[in-house]
Amino acid sequence: MNYGASLSPDATAFAHLVDDGGYPRAVQRFLRGWRASSSRDVELPVVGPVTKVIHSADGHWLACQVAPEGGTRSQIWVVTTDPDDRDARRIDYWPADAEGTAELIGWDGTQVAAILTGEDGVGSSCLIDPATGDTLVLDRRSGGRLVDAWAGASLVRVGPRGYQELIMLWGLTEIALLPSDPGSVTDAGVILDDHTPRRLRSGLDGETALYYPASTYGPNSTEGFVRALIRSDNGAAHARLLEVTVTAEGVTYHVVAERAGYELDEFVVSDDLSTVALLWNIDGRSELQILEYADETLSVPVPLPGPVAGELTISAGGSMVAMTVQGPSLPRTVELVDPRSLEWERIDREPSRGPLTSLPTLERITARDGLELTGWLYRPQDEVVGAVMFLHGGPEGQARPEYNEIFPALLDVGFAVLTPNVRGSGGFGRAFVHADDKELRFAAIDDVADCARYLVDRGIAPADRLACTGWSYGGYLTQAALAFHPELFVAGISICGMSDLNSFYHTTEPWIAAASYPEYGHPVADHDLLERLSPLSRADQVIAPLLLVHGGNDTNVPPGESRQMFDALTALGRTVELLIFDDDGHEIVKRENRATLVDAATRWLSKAFGV
Repeated sequence: MNYGASLSPDATAFAHLVDDGGYPRAVQRFLRGWRASSSRDVELPVVGPVTKVIHSADGHWLACQVAPEGGTRSQIWVVTTDPDDRDARRIDYWPADAEGTAELIGWDGTQVAAILTGEDGVGSSCLIDPATGDTLVLDRRSGGRLVDAWAGASLVRVGPRGYQELIMLWGLTEIALLPSDPGSVTDAGVILDDHTPRRLRSGLDGETALYYPASTYGPNSTEGFVRALIRSDNGAAHARLLEVTVTAEGVTYHVVAERAGYELDEFVVSDDLSTVALLWNIDGRSELQILEYADETLSVPVPLPGPVAGELTISAGGSMVAMTVQGPSLPRTVELVDPRSLEWERIDREPSRGPLTSLPTLERITARDGLELTGWLYRPQDEVVGAVMFLHGGPEGQARPEYNEIFPALLDVGFAVLTPNVRGSGGFGRAFVHADDKELRFAAIDDVADCARYLVDRGIAPADRLACTGWSYGGYLTQAALAFHPELFVAGISICGMSDLNSFYHTTEPWIAAASYPEYGHPVADHDLLERLSPLSRADQVIAPLLLVHGGNDTNVPPGESRQMFDALTALGRTVELLIFDDDGHEIVKRENRATLVDAATRWLSKAFGV
């Protein structure tokens, strides 16, 4: 599979990730010039998946984010875009006695923009010179996340999950961009300019235009201003695209694009400010539109090669947009589109491969309290022998008609698969995403039961032929469903899930714990609530056979969460197995491990259903 592309500024090449064996790696491909249709593997002296690759604004560098041994903590390495230059260097620096994680954000001109987070959970938003490793700290705070930096101005996301806002750091001044609106999320943004006239980050053919740094036009100057495009649901029910302008007199903003009832998933803007590409979330399907930024006119929706798209990238002059497109019958693949002609460009590459399924149907399910839920239902071609629910992570994730390697094997056996969006899922507006906060999580667990009953009431599967599976938070919800509604399920599979929310808080990364307080509850103030919500405290109620799967290097949800549930169920004499991948982390990204997972899940459910 190919995904996670980054276009070169001049649109003559792109880099992307390839998952075709072992850990995913970065590849650089050439579209134009004498190297056209050729490619090179980006060689790095570290064993682990490359999780992100980004071109520098001048096209000279590639920055790669790598997770050693598939763990949650990452490093940043850089190489030049010259295929003959095989030198690679790590640029995130840690003292010899310290450890941390480095998150690649992007580029500020020729400097890498990154977040370096130490053991204390405090994030340092930094600019790093790829040639020397010299580091400039822009901001340092717990829960602070750099979003974009350009020419002396930066955007930093602050606040816990579900309550995030963006601030601008401009010179020595910290500026709030939007009015206070508790429960809103403002989480993505791009700095456009800091004065007039506009300067390019990079021109075509690698020519970099001159610009005046923002410090020359600081907030105490009457001449300067900074504009930014941001994604936010501040003051609205759904995320939309806003433009904010910061001057010495204050901040103003206006709505650039919105869709009533639907969320803005992603956007990307060309360096010359001519073109903005937007992806909307329409009940889980993606819809692409192109915005002419000069007059803020939107194109008609552009038909996509698959139902779900993401990971947008655009060339400096706005002549090309790339994205990852996927669907049940389309493994993740990079596709290129001309935003002016709206025509897709075929590239010389091997198509993505993998087991396929047909398109699912969108189901609408009414919960016991009347709240409408949605889910995607996959049906086997032959007789249905049972139904499996697959619960997404997050909780702010979303079940969408995307590619999944596990589903084809289950459908071949005869299982129908339902991927529900219980309350707390993203993509349906801020009210829905907050509908499972703290005490409301019991209702989310009941949603799983209501989705199971929907399968029975609609005749999709018999009442004694239901299983529940899930990943990350979905793994927790699987364990909770088996503990709170044991009569409904004959089997379960929990992948990298939490079994005890209190122990999770003590063993996860500190920055993950701090961000989760509004979502799950505080480990001190809400200790009793967390215990009542934890499947481990109700292990005696779990009667269905349970397969627990975990990555041994997972520091997001440490493998002890699965081990302690395994020990508890073993002591109770229940049917339980534990599968640990010692060379993988929270995502289980190594190709061979994912194949083992698919086989183990299929065998576990087939045995439980007696097929």
